[in-house]
Amino acid sequence: MGFLTRSKEQVPCTVTISHRFEELSAHVKFNNGAVVNPGDSVLVHGAEIMAAYGEIVEEHRTATIIRASWVEQQWTRLTGDFEFMELCEFSFSNEVLS
Repeated sequence: MGFLTRSKEQVPCTVTISHRFEELSAHVKFNNGAVVNPGDSVLVHGAEIMAAYGEIVEEHRTATIIRASWVEQQWTRLTGDFEFMELCEFSFSNEVLS
C-alpha cells in the first residue's frame, strides 16, 4: 500500500439478498477472507440481483476492492466519527410536521 497510491484487488464473493417480512438486507462475503479497511471501496460485478418478496437469493460473483491510500485511510479514520454523529442528529417519529 502506497502513501498516496491506490491498488485494486479482484476477489470472489457471495452476495445474499433477503426480501422478507423479518429482514430486508444485502450482504457481501469475500470468499477468500479479504477484509475491507476504512476508505476502501467495493464494486460487485454482474447484473442487478432482484429477490421477490419472501425470498432469499444467493449468488456467487466477483468483486473489485479499491484499496484506499494510507492518507485516505487516515483521513477516513479521523473524520468518520464526525460523519457518524451527523446520523445521530436524525430521529423518526409518528408526528406530522405542519
